[in-house]
Amino acid sequence: MAKQKYVFNQKTLTYERYFVNWKQRLLGFISYLLTTGTLALTFVLIAYHFFGSPKERIQKRELEFLQLQYDILTDKLASMEKVLADMQERDDNIYRVIFEAEPIPSTVRKAGYGGANRYEAMTGYDNSEIVIETAKRLDKVASQLYVQSKSYDEVFDLAKRKNEMLASIPAIQPVKNRDLRRISSYFGVRLDPFYKVNKFHEGVDFSAPTGTEVFATGDATVDRVEKSYFGYGNTIILNHGFGYKTVYSHLSAFNVRQGEKVKRGQMIGKVGNSGKSTSPHLHYEVRRNNRPVNPIHFFFSDLSPEEYELILELSAAPSQTMD
Repeated sequence: MAKQKYVFNQKTLTYERYFVNWKQRLLGFISYLLTTGTLALTFVLIAYHFFGSPKERIQKRELEFLQLQYDILTDKLASMEKVLADMQERDDNIYRVIFEAEPIPSTVRKAGYGGANRYEAMTGYDNSEIVIETAKRLDKVASQLYVQSKSYDEVFDLAKRKNEMLASIPAIQPVKNRDLRRISSYFGVRLDPFYKVNKFHEGVDFSAPTGTEVFATGDATVDRVEKSYFGYGNTIILNHGFGYKTVYSHLSAFNVRQGEKVKRGQMIGKVGNSGKSTSPHLHYEVRRNNRPVNPIHFFFSDLSPEEYELILELSAAPSQTMD
């Protein structure tokens, strides 16, 4: 049984029994709920603000873990990019140089990857820029690795064909010239004997009597055999492969036919005076990727270091061509 409550009545100076009606009870209950609810909400807000909810703390730990993993992956990606750049540098400046291959153009190595809408599905999120940038870096590395892989396949093929390449690259003089006195005109700007103006001479002239034997300077296939009364006159062009061709002009006779396979040192024709020529001689050219290069750099199997230095010195002197 609940205890009875009494209050002191100051008018009558007596204690009277205290009665509480239902409205007062309801208001008291509501006041109690409001007070306790306010206090509870205050404590909850303080706790969530400073300490976070258990779910938030779990999510925070997960985000911190993911950020750590992302930083680790970014570092690894940066290391991969550095290693790839080193591989590309070695490929262009060491391996491809050794095997006489042209470096891969930067436009090919740095080519784009994917289409314009490739990253559209990654947009619209808080961290879209980070995700898209990382995806682009990964795609770029993947594209460059593919190019590098194809390059190594080519270099590997060149390595397997190294002996063939060494036998094919022009490496001797096309006529017997042990005393180096047969070369009458060198590669470069020279005086034209007919027009008396300076013109670029794309080969070297070997002065020799008509009928002097002319030799293939490397293993090759006979690309063309031309008879002509003008220009270079009777000419043989050999295709050595690997981007090399050699030209033998002003001949008096042929000893090969088009499509024939020849070996280095094989006699292919004879010196003559055909075409635009002032006297019997052989005009000899070396072409790399259809561009003329200085033939004296390809006499390394014929010359000692001292002879090579002498021929370089002689080539610097002004002279007149014979064609």
